[in-house]
Amino acid sequence: MLKMFKMDKLSFQRWWVNMKYINKTIEELHDLLVAKVVTPLDLVKEAIEELKKEETNAIETLCEKEALEFASTLVEPEVDNLLWGIPYVCKDNFSTKDILTTASSNILHDYIPCFDATVIKKLKEKKAVLLCKTTLDELAMGGTGTTGHKGITYNPYDPTHSYKMGGSSCGSASLIAQGISPLGLGSDTGDSVRKPASYGALVGLKPTWGRISRFGLFPFAPSMDHVAYFTRSVKDSAIVLENIAGEDLYFDATSSTKPVDNYYSKIDGNIKGKKIALIKEINECVKDQPILDGIEKCKKILEDKGAIVEVISYPRNLLAAVYPVYMIISCAEATSNNANLDGIKFGLREGNEKSYQEVMMNARTKGFCELIRRRFVIGSYSLFKDNQEELFIRAQKIRHLIVDKYNEVLSSFDAVLTPCGGIIRNPIDGKDDDASRTEVDKMIIENHMGIGNFGGFPSLSLPIGFDNGFPFGGNLTSKPFDEVTLFNIAYALENELGYKNVTAKGGQN
Repeated sequence: MLKMFKMDKLSFQRWWVNMKYINKTIEELHDLLVAKVVTPLDLVKEAIEELKKEETNAIETLCEKEALEFASTLVEPEVDNLLWGIPYVCKDNFSTKDILTTASSNILHDYIPCFDATVIKKLKEKKAVLLCKTTLDELAMGGTGTTGHKGITYNPYDPTHSYKMGGSSCGSASLIAQGISPLGLGSDTGDSVRKPASYGALVGLKPTWGRISRFGLFPFAPSMDHVAYFTRSVKDSAIVLENIAGEDLYFDATSSTKPVDNYYSKIDGNIKGKKIALIKEINECVKDQPILDGIEKCKKILEDKGAIVEVISYPRNLLAAVYPVYMIISCAEATSNNANLDGIKFGLREGNEKSYQEVMMNARTKGFCELIRRRFVIGSYSLFKDNQEELFIRAQKIRHLIVDKYNEVLSSFDAVLTPCGGIIRNPIDGKDDDASRTEVDKMIIENHMGIGNFGGFPSLSLPIGFDNGFPFGGNLTSKPFDEVTLFNIAYALENELGYKNVTAKGGQN
């Protein structure tokens, strides 16, 4: 071992004592595990220690006992299994057998599932170790990271706690941004992984709809829900997808039968001849100039690498329609999917109710925050017989128009590059977002990534710049099941920009 690391015994001992593992990528940890420099139990102990000290309000349930027990059984490294012994965290809307799973909602405050979600089962089979369940907006509805029953989840890049992590997958994003784990599971229905990835200097991937089984993911809007995740490098993202994608023959009929690609081995950064589109109407809605400068820098890098980059036009009226269409469809689906949270099958019961109507009324009033109740009302209203044609069916038609137009773009281009949002800092009080943009501009720039969910397109966010210590990201979207193109474009950018494995506490590692 000393020969492998080219150091004498004293130097090795000093290095060993001071060694920290939590800021490393999956690739780096795998090499250390295979070389037996570190064990899964070492990784878990260090991560648990850090989780107990973390201050962004990112944890729902710490799985200390389970993690230590499982890690202690992992003795002989599996050279070809890149996830062997790798610690990860998981958004608390995935079913985890015998572990509290609340979806950050009071109505599920004591719910313990009797089964694992398919993605959890796959990670367990790969010998990855679950550290904790993470915070989210209640039932994954909302994009702020402020409505979960434990309160606001803060951005670790801001020690003053003035800025939120954003996105419903806020807890996982925060912990990966702190370097505590190299992988965090989340879900993405509008941009709930890709938006906080931008605020946390992370790689956030929402693969093609159906690429990863959704069995065991609490449904919000199934036609737009995606299992998604955070890493701190593009290659790590490819490793994860290769291991958790695939058909779920028994539990998810919507999972794709397409073979899983060898994403990791196909990453070489060669993008010569690739055609990439920038959308003028989206860029025009950006507030913070450094974001536009970052997109321009990406454009130059891509062109220098041999890609063809063109600025195109996309109908502004369709972009402006993304948010209202999303709200109508997602709320309608959510109303239907969460009808079982009624205090009878699941949910709160006080015990002194005199009728089942009273049980349901209490559960659905006291069990949900105001935002959830409001969204259920919107959903029920749009599904009401007299309103369906004008609201729900019309929204579905407009969704198809938006997707058809995007498919038209992707018929001529390999990918689309856009900013993730219009502002770099995501303040809790909203004061940074002044009146310099119209409401329509704000709707377009802060919600356009929802098109990826409308059409099930694979979509990846990655860091493209920093401004006064705060990161911001760009988003790449490609044709369905063409994640390889996404990874290669992102890898080419990552190599040139240098934002690989950046953490809030340690900078770039």
